[in-house]
Amino acid sequence: MRDLAEGVSRFQRHVHPAKADLFARLAGHHAPHTLFIGCSDARVVPELITASEPGELFVVRTAGNLVPAYTPGPDAVAAGIEYAVAVLGVRDVVICGHSGCGAMTALAEAHDLSGVPAVAGWLRHADASRARTAARGDVTALVRQNVLAQLAALATHPSVARALAEGTLTAHGWVYDIATGGVEVLTSAAAPAPAAPATPAPAA
Repeated sequence: MRDLAEGVSRFQRHVHPAKADLFARLAGHHAPHTLFIGCSDARVVPELITASEPGELFVVRTAGNLVPAYTPGPDAVAAGIEYAVAVLGVRDVVICGHSGCGAMTALAEAHDLSGVPAVAGWLRHADASRARTAARGDVTALVRQNVLAQLAALATHPSVARALAEGTLTAHGWVYDIATGGVEVLTSAAAPAPAAPATPAPAA
């Protein structure tokens, strides 16, 4: 906790003053251009990966970057998606998986999750991802297929389906490699695009 408190102090002394105009503008203006749905993994930092400033990304993070298919009723993930798309009017949405994902590793290697029933239940949202992955134990393949499966689940949300149909929203699938910093852009289940040479920024 001391590290966090010292970090806040450094932010207040150095970072905030250097961006005072930006923070003053953001205090009364919230207009992110991209909804970024990523994994809760502490090694995956959306703003760092995309070199984004505060206010540019609306971020939803879940274990395994999972997006439950839409169902009526209270749902924090669905609420975040709906708010970003229908209220804030983001123009792009990125679902970003990553190398060494603990959630995907547990599924690919069939770990015993009986001691963490909440985790086991949550990971059922990756059933389609496992079904799409031919080789059991292949974490890398499962990570990719999971991004594609979550894009399909994302499209079941009414606000997203409407925006996609109207052409006001574009969905993207990424896989981030922690060791190299590379970002692979997935275009379809059959044809992933070549790995990006550098971390791309979301479309403005």
